[in-house]
Amino acid sequence: MVAHLERNGKTTPCFTCPLRALRGFREFTPQELEFVNSFKTAEAIAEPPDTILAEGAVSPHLYTILSGWVFRYKTLPDGGRQILNFGLPGDFLGLQSAMMEAMGHSVEALTRVTLCVFPREKLWTLYQSHPSLAFDVTWLASREERVMDEHLLAVGRRSASERVAFMLLALWQRARLVNLVEDNVLRFPLTQQHLADALGLSVVHTNKVIRKLTERDLILWRGGALSVRDEAGLRSLASYDSAEKSCRPFI
Repeated sequence: MVAHLERNGKTTPCFTCPLRALRGFREFTPQELEFVNSFKTAEAIAEPPDTILAEGAVSPHLYTILSGWVFRYKTLPDGGRQILNFGLPGDFLGLQSAMMEAMGHSVEALTRVTLCVFPREKLWTLYQSHPSLAFDVTWLASREERVMDEHLLAVGRRSASERVAFMLLALWQRARLVNLVEDNVLRFPLTQQHLADALGLSVVHTNKVIRKLTERDLILWRGGALSVRDEAGLRSLASYDSAEKSCRPFI
């Protein structure tokens, strides 16, 4: 069931969006910025464990994460869940519902999240009138496919240590591009259960791997904070050769 999302009393105009100042995102042209500002109708607040989008539901809205973390997941017949991936600021939510009607997965708030709200029905206006933004939406969908490819490879072919190393390094790199890493510390809202549900591991096995990575001085994950102490070593362990585009689009 989708939670009733609280409307944010102070809506941020797209002209002064804090994401636009980050090096991780490309600049809009004045025409694009004008359209996106008119495309956005509101801001909403979600608190954990609010469901932002529900599997099987048709949402009238699309969202961009302005701040906070979410995770995407599918529910299993036995009540368990498989976490598909995690969403950070700048990520676009609900595109699957826009293209395929019903959502194939759910999205839940992992922290307090501020969302830019867009009406799904106006997405076609974007495609008709702003081909550069339409390309951006296609790029975002393609990026999501690439992330899922890497996730499938990690779960299917990597060892437990390689899986955990890969996931932590991927999230670290994404967070760094949106200025969430300060003094080599990331406020990290995941629990070991989240990591286990994403990687197909038990919590006990996940805990053992985290301890091994800590003992090797590759990471330090304590008190809701993550530090990557040896990025080269972690990258080597994970066979990590992926790289987030340094200047990516967002809507």
